[in-house]
Formats: sequence, C-alpha cells, structure tokens
Amino acid sequence: MYSDPETLEHVHRTVPQIRQELGTAPVSVRSISDPEIYRREQEEIFGRVWLKVATDWELPQPGDYKAKELPVVGASILVMRDKQGKIRAFHNVCTHRGNKVVPGDGYERFGHSRAAVVTCRFHGWVFGADGALKSVPQEEGFGTLDKSCLGLREIACDVWEGFIFVNFDPQPAQTLAEYLGDFGKLFGGFPYGEATTAFRYTTVLNCNWKVALYAFSEGYHVPTIHAGSLPGFRGVEHTDFKIMGPHASSTIYGGGMDAAASTHAFAGVLAGSERHCPRPDLLPPAINPKRRDDFQFEFPNIFPNFLIHLASGCGYPGMAYFTHQFWPLGHGQTLWEGINYFPPARNAAERAAQIHVNAIHRNAWLEDTATMEDTFAGIMSGAIDEMQLMDQEFLIRHAGQTQDKFLSETGVEA
Repeated sequence: MYSDPETLEHVHRTVPQIRQELGTAPVSVRSISDPEIYRREQEEIFGRVWLKVATDWELPQPGDYKAKELPVVGASILVMRDKQGKIRAFHNVCTHRGNKVVPGDGYERFGHSRAAVVTCRFHGWVFGADGALKSVPQEEGFGTLDKSCLGLREIACDVWEGFIFVNFDPQPAQTLAEYLGDFGKLFGGFPYGEATTAFRYTTVLNCNWKVALYAFSEGYHVPTIHAGSLPGFRGVEHTDFKIMGPHASSTIYGGGMDAAASTHAFAGVLAGSERHCPRPDLLPPAINPKRRDDFQFEFPNIFPNFLIHLASGCGYPGMAYFTHQFWPLGHGQTLWEGINYFPPARNAAERAAQIHVNAIHRNAWLEDTATMEDTFAGIMSGAIDEMQLMDQEFLIRHAGQTQDKFLSETGVEA
C-alpha cells in the first residue's frame, strides 16, 4: 500500500529550494579523478551501506540461487532461497579451503538445486540453502570437525518490494527499512514483481563508476545525445525534485520520445491489452500527481549506485520500469547493468512488440554509454578541476554531496 502523499510533502523541493539547500557552485572532480578516494569509497560506502544485488522473482523456488561477483568489496556472494522460502545471502566461500562454492561464470550465475543445497566442486562439501554445512566426504579423516561452526558465512540480507539488498557491515548501523526511510515509503507499493520479463544489458566501461551514474542521472543531455534515436523529440521538462536522506528523485516530462512510426505501430499492439496498456494509476500518488500525458518516467536514485526508472508504460509502451546499476571494478573501470522490465507477454504479437520497444530503448542506452569513457578521459587529463552543474543535474550534486558526507565521516574529504 502507498503512503499518504501528504505525509511525505517534506521530501519535495522546488528549484529555489534545491539551490538554497544544495548550492549552485561548481563541483570538484577530485572524487572522480583521485584513486585514493575510490579506495576509501570501497570501504566506507560500498562496505557499509545496503546494496541491491538481485530480485526475488529471479529466485522463485526453494533451492534457486544466484552467485554474483562484487569486486568493489572483494567478494563473491551467493543469494539463495531456502526450503522455507526465505531469501538469504552468504559469502561464496567454502569453509574448508576457501574455494568458491559456485564457480564463477562471468559476473553472475543462476542455478537451482531440488534438494536446496550447493556443493563445492573442489572436495565435495555440501551446504544447505540455509548456509548450514550438511555433508563432508571422508569426515572421519579430520579427527575433530565441528560442522555446526563451519556453515557458509552469512551476509546481512533483506528485501524491499522484491529487490534483494545485502550489507557487508557485520553489524549494519541501520536496517534496510531505516536506510531507505522516506524513499521506501514513497516508492513502496508499485507492482514491481508483476513485470518479470527482463531484457538485460551489461558492459564494462573504462570510467569511474560515478561518471556512469551521473550520465544517467539527468535529462539535460536528451536533446543532444538522443537526437538520433528520438527524431520527433519536442523538449523535456525535468522537475518534481525530491530529497529523501541519501536518496533522491525527480521526474521527466517530454514529448516525442516514441516518435518513430514503427514504435507507434507496435505500441498499438500493447495499448490494446489491459495488461500492457499505459497504467498511470499504478504510479505512487506523489509521482506525476496530475497524471500528465507527457509523463516519461520518474528516476529515483537509491544511494549509492542503483537507479529505478518508473515508466508504467507511459513513456515506453508496455514497459513497467527499467533500472541501472553501476558496479566499480576499479578506480577507472565500471560494470554497467541495464534492465528493462515488462509484464510477461501472452502471445507472439505482444512478445514482438516488447522486443521492438526494448530495442528502441536499447539504442538510446548505446547513445548514453558512448559518452562515458570520453568524459573520464577528459577529467583524468587534468584539463578541468570542477564541473558546472545546472538545475536538471541536481541528482548529481546531491549524490556527490552524499558521497562526500560518507567519506568526511572518516576524515577523508572529496
């Protein structure tokens, strides 16, 4: 259920308010260019805040698991659904000799065990989806072996609206609900879990993770970068600014973002379906409250590296929402994950329409990602030492100030 929007009025900001609260001065690029700051981000940000790593509809059955590599914290993790249906997270490390229980296969790997167990391929130790050590081959050869102490090492894990988060702090300072705060209240209740058809894209970009995050955090670039993919574009209004502790959001209104004739034709297929037609009524009450026809999407930023764009089929036919996540692989390298979510198609025509809409959206993402390596190279050249930010780039300013706050708490100013 959605919260009463009147109880969340304090999160909204006008342009004069965000200017007063966040300032208008240029912003230093040191947090992007300095490898020492990245090293501290690994420990003081990624090592202590809640990070989205999966969705519960990726793991629908007991015994389903996902292995994910997270170099930013030097960890490989296992997210599993146990026999009771609970989602748990563990270090993907066998307690025998430290081998990965589920071997790597790129950056993430999915699997299923009907017995709800995983087995280390090195020596065959068997662990349950609850983390407990179930079986040790030739156990008698160890002399003394207390299996009750040798389960997989658990990681704090919780779920919000179907999104699975972990926290690597052994004793997190906040629960996930406390960390999300007003964000969880404002954006909770949307039927995220009904859109289980996912078109997933990943690529490794030679840039700092914040360059990638910032590129997807504003609409100022749309008229220039997306002139090719949006030939009928008629302007953008970037407004409805919201600040919710370390998290923030704003709204994009605009016309002509789906102007290709082929997109209109395929949109007709989806618009005729109750499941896939635009459903602005599904949006939280405080998002596009006037239900404007030119609403494109709301794009909230869950600190530090996760963006959810709520579209609800308004700006992108048939699409419920899409997400971006930016995983640092090093100071100057980032894994970008982009996922478009649709309700499952019920026939071939709907499936073809979804594929087309997804492809048009993917083309826009290719335009976005084409800028990031050049941006990082320019910053690293030393030619500029600060960024000039305008009102539509407020999410960048807010994210930068939040990053600075986390680092300054440990004596490192960005």
